[in-house]
Amino acid sequence: MSQTLPLAGIKIIDFTHVQAGPACTQLLAWFGADVIKVERPGSGDVTRNQLRDIPDADALYFTMLNSNKRSLTLDTKTPAGKEVLERMIKESDVMVENFGPGALDRMGFSWARIQELNPGMIMASVKGFSEGHHYEDLKVYENVAQCAGGAASTTGFWDGPPTVSAAALGDTNTGMHLAIGILTALMGRQKTGKGQKVAVAMQDAVLNLCRVKLRDQQRLDKLGVLKEYPQYPHGTFTDVVPRGGNAGGGGQPGWVLKCKGWETDPNAYIYFTVQDHAWPPIAHAIGKDEWANDPAYNTPDARQDKIFDIFATIEDWLKDKTKFEAVDILRKFDIPCAPVMSMKEIANDPSLRASGSIVEVEHKGRGEKYLTVGSPIKFSDLKPEITASPLLGEHTDEVLASLGYSKEEIAALHTSKAV
Repeated sequence: MSQTLPLAGIKIIDFTHVQAGPACTQLLAWFGADVIKVERPGSGDVTRNQLRDIPDADALYFTMLNSNKRSLTLDTKTPAGKEVLERMIKESDVMVENFGPGALDRMGFSWARIQELNPGMIMASVKGFSEGHHYEDLKVYENVAQCAGGAASTTGFWDGPPTVSAAALGDTNTGMHLAIGILTALMGRQKTGKGQKVAVAMQDAVLNLCRVKLRDQQRLDKLGVLKEYPQYPHGTFTDVVPRGGNAGGGGQPGWVLKCKGWETDPNAYIYFTVQDHAWPPIAHAIGKDEWANDPAYNTPDARQDKIFDIFATIEDWLKDKTKFEAVDILRKFDIPCAPVMSMKEIANDPSLRASGSIVEVEHKGRGEKYLTVGSPIKFSDLKPEITASPLLGEHTDEVLASLGYSKEEIAALHTSKAV
């Protein structure tokens, strides 16, 4: 890892698996931290073999969440394995874990013990629910977190059930929050010299992204209606924030509209926003010039009771245009809109390739390149190089040697099955 990268010199013990924790540590690895992924000998992270597309090779589930890391296999149930981990703790800056409650304590590495070994250690944890929560012992996965954090109850259509999002609001979102926490704790340590515990609960991370719905709940409690929701003025409201379909939710009515080819292409749609100050350009763009100054249309309140008629008119204008043609026209009028992009279109998008948001990576275990995400954070003086995820135990001997183990001692650790 280049010593010129911002996080070069930061050593991280990565005790995480599946998605939330690995997403966190991968981000830090991209920016220069030396992330050592500690895995169980013989099996490793469960995602190495989940949803495989190539037999006996690391699955994309694993490769796309563990790039730029090193892999150490270690059995911490053995005395020798515990001794290796003690050495690592003494020399590291951060430990990240997403074990169940009490797992580290049972392993012999309580927070008190870790502080004894390294008073400057940052202990970062992914949890399902915050400490002391009445569901603290509940096992949490992505969709569980979306339901517990309020996202599912406000997603979907009003005549359907609560709906989870395909976006990893519970997992990767939690990992991003934890990365911010780790960096904050590292900055704090520069001032105090002391480490500390950092934790992010998946429920809390989802809730943080749903704060506008918590806003709406308080408004609904006072007003009894939410005028920007499609249920107003013709529908009814209960005492909880309803599902709003594809409504904008921020005071600017918006909807997903059909474009040319929608009958055979499930993604031949655009998202169209009726922004208040953009109303005259919208009217002119769709050939309804008379709407620009018509009192029946030229204010948000006037439009609200006929918003779906307006969307129908726009959709009629779209029927002979592909989603890309439509956006190319509408952007000239400064109208907020976007094509609904499929994953296949995103994978082949030249702009995303050029910016490094989508990258191809060589992987010797898979025998071919795989497509993955690059850094979504862009810098003026840094473009992270995305390297392949490690093979299971690929760097075990290398890491042990850096901890001061001799060749003979490393051989003995292998013989004892500690690594």
